[in-house]
Amino acid sequence: MARPQTITDQRLLVATGDVIGRHGPGFTLAQVAAEAGVSVGTVAQRFGSKSGLLRALTVHFTGEAAVTMRAAAESAASPVDGLRAAAIVTHVGLGDATTAANHLGQLGVDLVDPVLRGLLGEHYAAMENELRRAFRAAAADLPRAPSAARAAQVLLAVVNGVSMDWSIRPNGRLEDRLTADVDAVLDGWRG
Repeated sequence: MARPQTITDQRLLVATGDVIGRHGPGFTLAQVAAEAGVSVGTVAQRFGSKSGLLRALTVHFTGEAAVTMRAAAESAASPVDGLRAAAIVTHVGLGDATTAANHLGQLGVDLVDPVLRGLLGEHYAAMENELRRAFRAAAADLPRAPSAARAAQVLLAVVNGVSMDWSIRPNGRLEDRLTADVDAVLDGWRG
């Protein structure tokens, strides 16, 4: 009889995200295993390789991002506040500038792998979908905005760009910068 699985994939994936934040794309399965408190064999058996682990991580965070964005939008005081919250919530967790740069460094490596690039495309599509949903709720208060699809693309581009810029040239808190830049776009759409 096989032993019951006591270490969840979730635990291993959270450990992977933490390790990437500290070490960037040069992280190892051994570092992930140490962070999760398991053997390297456990990580390798579960995901097969570093590439398999990164694929699972991307899929995991795609689902998590959609849930987090929707919850942020729905719990805000107004539809426009909900749109802002949905736009920035997933990027706020990047941490300090070094951690953000390490995550963005991993993103750069992921873009070279066709499978991971495809999964990242799905990730961004899921984020755009949540931004479209939040935009539709706020559209009446944003009469100068483009279509929901275009608005979602613009907001995603803004938060992605701000996160990259801030990781290179940090000034203040990332959350404050994201909020200010998203608000600049939303203010223009208010007319």
